[in-house]
Amino acid sequence: MRSVLMAIFIFMYSCALAQQPVEGKWDLTVSRGDGKLVPAWLEVKHSGLKTLVGYFVAPDGGSARPVAKVTATGNKFSFSIPPQWERGEGELTVEGEVKGRQVIGSMLMPDGRKYTYTGERAPDLSRTGDPVWGDPVTLFNGKNTEGWHASGQKNQWVAENGVLRSPASGSNLITDRLFSDFKLHIEFRYPRGSNSGVYLRGRYEVQIEDSKGEPSNVSIGGIYGYVTPNQRFTMGPDVWQTYDITLIGRRVTVVANGKTIICDQLIPGLTGGALDSREGEPGPIMLQGDHGPIEYRNIVITPAK
Repeated sequence: MRSVLMAIFIFMYSCALAQQPVEGKWDLTVSRGDGKLVPAWLEVKHSGLKTLVGYFVAPDGGSARPVAKVTATGNKFSFSIPPQWERGEGELTVEGEVKGRQVIGSMLMPDGRKYTYTGERAPDLSRTGDPVWGDPVTLFNGKNTEGWHASGQKNQWVAENGVLRSPASGSNLITDRLFSDFKLHIEFRYPRGSNSGVYLRGRYEVQIEDSKGEPSNVSIGGIYGYVTPNQRFTMGPDVWQTYDITLIGRRVTVVANGKTIICDQLIPGLTGGALDSREGEPGPIMLQGDHGPIEYRNIVITPAK
């Protein structure tokens, strides 16, 4: 009798945990109706026996935020979350339907705008074996912005005396070259109260900002919204500091001012402000220039062969 009851329990438990079609990680491409396509990201997973929860990165930026409950019936799903940086007082509501390895749906933004989106299952980007590193490449020649282009019409970036400088908020700056796995050395200096970031493959931001207090995943050194540095390292504003970043697949290590603050941690998905949602493809290095003044120098990348 006991074995029969155990078998029934195992069967019921397995049924309760049966994977729903929407479970997993999704790279989304959102149409805002203005002719522009912008990235977003969604993860859905079980919490306990019956509840689906998740994380969502909205198309208008911000950090990954928790989804308390995802309602799923067959291939269709929906959820709502409070606004973060979006305009408006309503909730952000997402509806969708899974069709094979793709998803389609719509988003109602807090200000009443309605977007549509499509998506694909995100690649796991796992690697076999250690990378073989190529030769270092100097990305900034110290004299001009050759090899880079601006993300918008306001290109405020200037090169002066070996320093790549954004004196005021404007465009982000993007390398012409694309990279897969790499080691990146970059030095930065920010004024008091400013904010910037280094986007790896144009999709994963390593945060730079004038922040104090305990480390967090949205303060300096964090993989924005995901990974928290294990210690404080910043020397404050108006001082040159360094990042040495290794990205292999989704795994990232960050050494800041000689201290290993993130060691071989997994990046779950896109961070806010990403260039696109094509995680399986190589991407550029992007320097954030739309959040205040920032300076960079000695930018050297060593790509994997």
